[in-house]
Amino acid sequence: MTEATAAAEGAAGDTSGGDDTDCWCCGQRYPNERLVRLGSHPEVAVCVRCAHFLHQQAVHREDALRPSIGSRLRDGLRWGRRVVMDHHWHQRPVIGRPLRWLGRYLP
Repeated sequence: MTEATAAAEGAAGDTSGGDDTDCWCCGQRYPNERLVRLGSHPEVAVCVRCAHFLHQQAVHREDALRPSIGSRLRDGLRWGRRVVMDHHWHQRPVIGRPLRWLGRYLP
């Protein structure tokens, strides 16, 4: 093991299990069971919530690189989500619950 690898493992925490580790995206501490690790870089740990966010960003990037009818439809849905979030409609008593439910199933 090189010095750089040992330093990286020390900075990321114990990767063997049983200990809490910081998410590299949001910085919160999670048990190792609730983290996703990169295959080539096991020292990188991301929580499930951040992994979902990163997946959404990757899909958005792919849509930008390959425009199509489907990607334009997803862009429209993203715009709608942004409007809902900006106006805090998802926190309203009557329409909030259906909007949050719908948000789980839309890109």
